Amino acid sequence: MRVVIATRRSALAMAQSRAVASALDAAGHEAPLLALTTTGDRWSLAGDGAPPPDLKGMFVKELEQALLDGRADIAVHSAKDLPGDLPPGLAVIATPPREAPGDVLVGVSGGLGALGHGARVGTTSPRRRAQMLAVRPDLHVVEVRGNVDTRLARLDAGEVDALVLASAGLVRLGIARDDVAPLPLDLYLPAPGQGIVAIEGREDDDAVREACAVLDDPSARACLLAERAFLARVGGGCSVPAGALCEVEGGTLRMRAWWGATGRAADLDGPIGDPVALGIRAAEQVGA
Repeated sequence: MRVVIATRRSALAMAQSRAVASALDAAGHEAPLLALTTTGDRWSLAGDGAPPPDLKGMFVKELEQALLDGRADIAVHSAKDLPGDLPPGLAVIATPPREAPGDVLVGVSGGLGALGHGARVGTTSPRRRAQMLAVRPDLHVVEVRGNVDTRLARLDAGEVDALVLASAGLVRLGIARDDVAPLPLDLYLPAPGQGIVAIEGREDDDAVREACAVLDDPSARACLLAERAFLARVGGGCSVPAGALCEVEGGTLRMRAWWGATGRAADLDGPIGDPVALGIRAAEQVGA
């Protein structure tokens, strides 16, 4: 069958969407791309404009509208871009295997300890800003937005001393550098869903859901359900300083979470068959 894929135009979004298209093609489906520019893309590329009044979903709204009006059958997102609640009639229908979920520091091969006093670290994420300053309050956190290649160009031009980026994005773009160091997960929990590609579709489109079943990884799906349940309970979107990471350990799920509003953290486990309840319990433990 024909499955039209809505995607952002960024290099990372296109790489993720082409991988999904390739998997659907291999399963016998035709999967053309519909490339769109989102509100978040326009803000990010503006460089110095004020953020949109509603940050929630600013990187996905135009893709979701394409689903709702029938121009596309699925939308491919970085799961961390999805707000806690989806529009009525839409759902995450498949989750491919997760890439490395953590953040990395780019610009100094020796990692965080190699950054000098008062070094300039670039990020637009409230979560990354809060986590970085909690460990190194001397650092000067600078807003650096744009696509991955744009941010790397600003680093290489000397505008900042280091960047904080998602490891998964570099891997999916095939970017290998000598000055990349992972940040420890016990201090830098990632955004909920980071490293996961979420395939969104219409809830009532059984044919498309069946076509996308070949893409779905049960472990990634369970972890995303737990992390999104946590995000929904704390009222989160990309503007909220919150971190969460669920992992499959044996036959159970382990959930670590942190919420910037209270500064509290949670570390708990639960049955793999009820990830939503685990996410909600984590939110309750951090005070949401």
